[in-house]
Amino acid sequence: MAEKVTIDGKDYALENLSDKAKQDLASLNLVDQKINENKQELAILQTARNAYARSLSEQLPVEKQ
Repeated sequence: MAEKVTIDGKDYALENLSDKAKQDLASLNLVDQKINENKQELAILQTARNAYARSLSEQLPVEKQ
């Protein structure tokens, strides 16, 4: 059974794709992977930022009324 890829809801056999189409598909997959890695890194950074902001808030002097 030939490997297939689904593009825009339609299945294509990889063996039927041109070399350029295969290169574009590989590039698209790489870009998608990088986007996902960056989303994960952003989530980590947002968590760290929230922790630093919470810590800073706890370190501020209490205002007397």
